[in-house]
Amino acid sequence: MIHQPTTSFNFSDVNVFPGVTSTLGEGPVWHHEEQLFYWIDISGKKLHRLDLASGKDQSFDMGSMIGAVVPVKAGGGVVALETGIYSFNAPDQFRKLVDYPADAAPNTRFNDGKCDPAGRLWIGTMDKNAKPHQGKLYRMDQGKLVAVLENISISNGLGWSPDQQTMYYIDTFEQAVYGFDFDGVSGEISQKRIVVTISDSMGSPDGMTVDSTGKLWIALWGGSGVACFDPQTGQLLGKIEVPALNVTSCEFGGPDLKTLLITTAREGLNEEQLAKYPLSGKVFFVNTPFCGFKSNYFKYFINSVL
Repeated sequence: MIHQPTTSFNFSDVNVFPGVTSTLGEGPVWHHEEQLFYWIDISGKKLHRLDLASGKDQSFDMGSMIGAVVPVKAGGGVVALETGIYSFNAPDQFRKLVDYPADAAPNTRFNDGKCDPAGRLWIGTMDKNAKPHQGKLYRMDQGKLVAVLENISISNGLGWSPDQQTMYYIDTFEQAVYGFDFDGVSGEISQKRIVVTISDSMGSPDGMTVDSTGKLWIALWGGSGVACFDPQTGQLLGKIEVPALNVTSCEFGGPDLKTLLITTAREGLNEEQLAKYPLSGKVFFVNTPFCGFKSNYFKYFINSVL
């Protein structure tokens, strides 16, 4: 069901992919060259690769908790694992690019990451038990992870405006989406401000994607849905209801970039909640009239291009 508080949306029904159920599904990304969706199961320590056309899902055991995957144009992707950042190409071709940051707090892991329009990886960390203010947001540039923001609780969704002048960022505990002025040449951010506030009654903001008109699509942990906001006004434009309590992230993909893929989690749910939301942990998709962007490819490592 689609709620329509202010604007008339014409969504089709939410569909579920059969088969795989993840513990903590997260981080969908569309690989335009391969025409495949990649997504992860953090606690399940798996990377998934999903063919929309056939519905076939392949999984790859990462050997540790995986916090994010971003695509590489030549094929495969870059994954954030507990020991560092690796390039990965199926079935098992790994190459470490950089170690887990030495300045990260103990008992932390990577959580959510994306590449900016120049191909730099932005990746956050969080405490494994969600202890507040233990995380950071890092930017990987020329082979190094540099802390850009500190005292983060749960580093989450990232995105850039269509004109590439604004970077959006979520720290889940803050119940807000922040906007920053973004310098595409240097990768520097400045002028932090709140662009969207999420009420507690809606759930907590988790992963995020940006559509071609600049609207923000935000997954709602504890909120059973994906909400669409206008970052210029902070206004809620609509909500996709998802039959899972903890919705973790979303991304536009498919040949026309109009299919919204949605990941969810089972982790932390009690028996009563699982009975109410038996599809928790599934991957869902919605065919929409809205269009996303081609995902930004990872490009830079030291002085070479992947």
